[in-house]
Amino acid sequence: MMTPRARLPDTLLPQPWTVDAQSHRLDAADWRPSPHQDARPGGAADIDTLVVHAISLPPGEYGGAHIDALFTDALDCDAHPYFAALRGLQVSAHCCIFRDGGVHQYVGFDARAWHAGASSFGDRSRVNDFSVGIELEGCDTEGFTEAQYASLTRAARALMAAYPGIAPARIVGHSDIAPGRKTDPGPHFDWQRLLAELRYRR
Repeated sequence: MMTPRARLPDTLLPQPWTVDAQSHRLDAADWRPSPHQDARPGGAADIDTLVVHAISLPPGEYGGAHIDALFTDALDCDAHPYFAALRGLQVSAHCCIFRDGGVHQYVGFDARAWHAGASSFGDRSRVNDFSVGIELEGCDTEGFTEAQYASLTRAARALMAAYPGIAPARIVGHSDIAPGRKTDPGPHFDWQRLLAELRYRR
């Protein structure tokens, strides 16, 4: 007969992340404000979708400051040949989760980040209007880290608690809302793992 696993005392479990009701910021995130944002047409009450993206700059390279620079309008487009195509691009996400699990936030969740582009979900277009965009540092050719899955799960739980319209069925990839144009977070992202972890409550 198998002995059931002991449950860790609550004091030893990671504390849940939360979204501050006034600032609409994730308490675990490092705040790095982006100018690439504007007001949502319906305000925070419209938020009911979470879009997962992946980004690396240059592609397949990790650990630099280029993602922060892109989202905060500070990217030196002469620093790498790939960046020439990004000159003048105005784009942002609400958050990025890096390979070590660290989180940077660029736009308050109540505001509209410019992450989805031309997109639709269900019978609605302009997904930026009603979604939160979270980038994972990564690319289509390899998987994501344990630390990233842990942080994404905790961030998604915090968002679902703060904005009840976000349900597991409304957590999608960029490729789902812009098929044929976008492929991220890519074939190595484990959707079943994320959804299983969101259902699990200690």
